[in-house]
Amino acid sequence: MIIAIGSDHRGYPHRDRLRVALAASGHEVVDCGAPGPGPADYPHPAFAVGERVAGGAADLGILICGSGIGVAIAANKVAGVRAALCLDPEAATMTRRHNDSNVLCLSGDRTTPDAAVAIAEAYLAASFEGGRHARRVDQITEYESKHHQERGPAMYDAVRQTDPEIAAVLAAELGRQRSQLEMIASENFTSRAVLETMGSVLTNKYAEGYPGKRYYGGCVHVDEAETLAKDRACLLFEAERANVQPHSGSTANLTAYLAFCKPGDKILGLSLSHGGHLTHGHPVNFSGLFFEAIHYEVERGSETIDYDRMRDQAKRERPRLLVGGASAYPRTWDYAAMRSIADEVGAIFVFDMAHIAGLVAGKVHPSPVPFADVVTSTTHKTLRGPRGGLIVCKKDHLKAINKMNFPGIQGGPLMHMIAAKAVCFHECLQPAFRTYAQRTLDNAQALAAALIAKGFRLASGGTDNHLLLVNCKPRGLTGKEMEELLERVGITCNKNTVPFDEESPVVTSGVRLGTPALTTRGMGPAEMRRIADLMDRAVASRTDDAALANLRAESEELCRAFPLYPE
Repeated sequence: MIIAIGSDHRGYPHRDRLRVALAASGHEVVDCGAPGPGPADYPHPAFAVGERVAGGAADLGILICGSGIGVAIAANKVAGVRAALCLDPEAATMTRRHNDSNVLCLSGDRTTPDAAVAIAEAYLAASFEGGRHARRVDQITEYESKHHQERGPAMYDAVRQTDPEIAAVLAAELGRQRSQLEMIASENFTSRAVLETMGSVLTNKYAEGYPGKRYYGGCVHVDEAETLAKDRACLLFEAERANVQPHSGSTANLTAYLAFCKPGDKILGLSLSHGGHLTHGHPVNFSGLFFEAIHYEVERGSETIDYDRMRDQAKRERPRLLVGGASAYPRTWDYAAMRSIADEVGAIFVFDMAHIAGLVAGKVHPSPVPFADVVTSTTHKTLRGPRGGLIVCKKDHLKAINKMNFPGIQGGPLMHMIAAKAVCFHECLQPAFRTYAQRTLDNAQALAAALIAKGFRLASGGTDNHLLLVNCKPRGLTGKEMEELLERVGITCNKNTVPFDEESPVVTSGVRLGTPALTTRGMGPAEMRRIADLMDRAVASRTDDAALANLRAESEELCRAFPLYPE
């Protein structure tokens, strides 16, 4: 038989012993995690095992956690699973014979590894008796099916039926997102409307060209979707024109650069190590390979941009393109100064607002659109839409932008993503989005103040937007160590260089934190202060596994209070 097996950290020793014993008995064992003995959430392996059993990729499943209760509850949330906690071989035999149980749950605390093997062997040796028991199991199945239909399809039902292994991955990732505090500044949670549109029939349609000027027939409806997306983008950002076809922020930047520059031309952008982005001239990226890239930096004392120095640098270098925007700069930009600098040296002014686009859309952050020739963006991050790119520009620049996007860089646009962008822009035009944007800022301010009070050092001393850059060195950690430590207590972030960093880019001295995703979940300043306290205690307890496990439980409790994608 094919047996799917999984556990949390407390069940890991039993799982290791069971894998060996089951394989020795001739069973094929599919290990669904957790990956090691470190702290792990029991719903993830429970969903993964349940999905495989319900979808037919495994004949039976075995799950182990401390009590055995948690994995049983989680596995029974998967339609088609009948999971039973058994503490002895007799119970294991009976649940197979009478309940047609298909997932065995074991207690890591109340059984030894050898006892777990004995219970599992009894479970696998038994079979359903049918007869009067079949009637009762049928009643369970009928009730489950009826109420499942009344609720409508659960997430990933079709995937579960077609590819149980990928369905298990999706379920496990959904469980991870639900149970961890997502603080990566570039990540967010889309609405269900955006998710459904991304998975719609529009993915089937090729539509090279632009609305009314396609190279394929049958484009009447996708033309409507793209027109809506363009019109809404212009309305949202008070822009003259828009191109919604870029597949990503990087391709949006490439389109903007090549619309106005030739390979070898100079571009001037913010250094990656000072908060810029790969596409702003880093030597390993197209922007550094195709163009002669030069960089401005933040000042050593204030860790903010000095626009007088930028002007002097631009006058010396005479770049063809002046690039603004960042991936880890927590302060507002002086768009008027950059416009003046670009005019003085005859440069095109391109601003990449990928990180702050949602704040601009929500009218809680200054907009670069009135000042820049071209503004590029992603459509996720603070915009809370699908992963994709966007360009808005002055009307005189649209022809060059459109021609470079297609046929210059891209072929067929992703019409399902463009329609999802339209949904996103519609959501951003509603009054509730302004409230969301303001709360994102308020949460960043609250988090910054709480971290400073706990003794953390923030780059530039704080934030004006949704992100914070924390220098971990004063607390005795590298950025890599801090990222790994926070992951252990259920907080997801990313290591990041800080200005004038002496560590390598793969180690770094800092971490980047953001508030967009937690704000989407409904959290507010009180939760930000609680999270700052969790971080502080994690650093203080970084060598104490038991203390870290307790902090992980606190973060999971906080997640449960603000559910994500409830069924």
